[in-house]
Amino acid sequence: MSVEPQPPISPEPPQHEPTVLDLYKSVTKDWSSFLTFVTSLGSPERLADVERVAAEDARLQETAPAPAEVRLEVGSLPWRMLGAVLLALYAQSQLEPPDPNVELAVSLYVFAILLALWSYFKDEWQLPSLRPDLAQADPMTLRIIPLLISVGLMVSAFASFNENLFTVMNVTLWLLTIATFLWAVWVKTPRIERTPPAPEARRKAVLWAVLVVAVMGMALFFRLYRVDSVPSEPFSDHAEKILDVYEITTGSPLIFFPRNTGREAFQMYWTLLVATVFNTGFSFLSLKLGTTLLGVLTLPFIYLLGREWGGARVGLFALFLFGVAYWPNVIARIGLRFPLYPLFVAPTLFFLMRGLRTRNRNDFLLAGLFLGLGLHGYSPFRMMPLVVVAAFALYLLHPQSKDARGQAIWWLTLIVVLSAIVFMPLGRYWMDNPDSFSYRAFSRLGDVETQLSGPAWQIFFSNLWNGLRMFNLDDGEIWVNSIPHRPALDVVTGALFIFGALFVLIRYLRRRDWRDLFLLVSVPLLMMPSVLSLAFPDENPALNRSGAAAIPAILLAALALDGLVKAFGSGRRRTVVAWGLAGLLLAASAYQNYNLVFNVFDAQFKAGAWNTSEMGMVISDFRAQYGETDTLWIVPFPYWVDTRLPGVWAGIPDRDFALFKENLSSSLEAPYPKLFIYWPQDGETEAILRDLYPQGSIRRYSSAVDPSKDFMIYFVEK
Repeated sequence: MSVEPQPPISPEPPQHEPTVLDLYKSVTKDWSSFLTFVTSLGSPERLADVERVAAEDARLQETAPAPAEVRLEVGSLPWRMLGAVLLALYAQSQLEPPDPNVELAVSLYVFAILLALWSYFKDEWQLPSLRPDLAQADPMTLRIIPLLISVGLMVSAFASFNENLFTVMNVTLWLLTIATFLWAVWVKTPRIERTPPAPEARRKAVLWAVLVVAVMGMALFFRLYRVDSVPSEPFSDHAEKILDVYEITTGSPLIFFPRNTGREAFQMYWTLLVATVFNTGFSFLSLKLGTTLLGVLTLPFIYLLGREWGGARVGLFALFLFGVAYWPNVIARIGLRFPLYPLFVAPTLFFLMRGLRTRNRNDFLLAGLFLGLGLHGYSPFRMMPLVVVAAFALYLLHPQSKDARGQAIWWLTLIVVLSAIVFMPLGRYWMDNPDSFSYRAFSRLGDVETQLSGPAWQIFFSNLWNGLRMFNLDDGEIWVNSIPHRPALDVVTGALFIFGALFVLIRYLRRRDWRDLFLLVSVPLLMMPSVLSLAFPDENPALNRSGAAAIPAILLAALALDGLVKAFGSGRRRTVVAWGLAGLLLAASAYQNYNLVFNVFDAQFKAGAWNTSEMGMVISDFRAQYGETDTLWIVPFPYWVDTRLPGVWAGIPDRDFALFKENLSSSLEAPYPKLFIYWPQDGETEAILRDLYPQGSIRRYSSAVDPSKDFMIYFVEK
């Protein structure tokens, strides 16, 4: 008798004992599982059911094949992150003028931050990884003969800068000193043979380059559009600048320009170059075009900084946000030295950070070069040497420097020496004229005993608090280079800035990478030139004196935006959704910043500035008809126009047209015809002119800007 063979009985799968992590993943996978877990806490039987479900989830997760592409389902979207972003955007919108609702905004931000933290700790919203350090060693070598030559040239150059003048001789000695020092310490890096990229990689690189160029084009549009008309009119500081530039051409190539409390030289020579190249003359346009181009030159380093801190995508986002931002755009358009602060901070930070990561000595030399050049630009940059020292201090205090601390001191020494050589002309002036060089900066600090309105430490911390509020709430009341009492950042960038700062702080606390801490610390450090306005606390915050703080602030926003894109994961659909959302946020940022610069700021500036351009047209018409302007005057009035500026518009940068009312009788000796411009409410001047020239005629010039900008013209033909 034969027995049919029976198929083997499949054993029951072994019961999987769930771990705490398995239980956590199971009960938080959706709202239904979470509610089931909460209601089971009082029932052992139901709690056992929850544990069995958790065990089954863990077993299925171990055996389930990985899908080729994650499907885009609503339940799997990073909803915590999206909720946090929406709440933060609405919160930031509540801080917009004219009636910011601070209480509501703070409440919404609290919930947004809680959601963001939940998203972060669920590994949903993560920052891009910091680039890895390289373990190469500095050879600590130098070339003795070029170094000795450099020392000899340095002594000669320093001695030759004794009259506050650039000459062919001292400039040549100075440049040779820089060149021979670089020759003595520059390290030859081995050439790396790179494998040609695969066609697919090459295609992606080309597409990325096109995208970067497109974003750069967008930034160029924001920086150069209507530069001739926004802002519309100059003010007194511009008259001083144009006169400084003009005097260079008359044989006064100064190192430091002492007029109007003192100015460094970089902008004067740059403006002269721009005026020559673009044939714009000694004009307001030359000043604006020059500083706008300085703002443009900052942009590539913003991209490089973003790439150094988080990768190419962070660089792209930072370039876009910085390129369209109202803050750096306005301070670059004003025509004063303001954009020189971020211009030289950006490359100094880039080469410093890359140098400390790669341990490449040449990067520190480039950082020292830009550090020294920046000291010839705008006085707030004098904070930058302390920022560099702070970076090295943080680096030395963290484990990343454990095998390179001696080399770090060597690198810092190279930065100090090279920046001092580049600073040498101004350093000599500082040594010879310490009061003149330091007056402008120290006038803001004040005399603690006689000028400050209270204890210095109280004013400092009050200023610091007001400065930190600048990004999301109130950027101060200086109308000539900002829109008073609105956030310095737009709604999108302001919200992302909060999240970026939060996540970088958490990552530092978890991983202790000095770069995270330095990025956070650099924000208040770069604001110090504004915060330290202890004698004039109403001048803080000031977008111009804290202009470089926009760099780390926007980098933090770009890091958060990159994390938002990354949170959607891989797959074509998810990539499209992620980039679509990022595109909407960037478009909203661009739209608001366009309105802020070209509508709000433009209208505000026209309302506040005097219409000296229209007076300049009157002067030009008088010259065209009579061939000269020596018998045309402007009668000054308190808080009215700067009487030098109409001449600038007429192409006469070196003449002040002022003739005070008590001196009007001196015009009797001048030949006819004569023309007097005066303030409509100055009845005393009108009475004097009627008495001196009863045959004269009066007309009111109707301003195209505003009736309050009208002025009177008293014309005497014979």
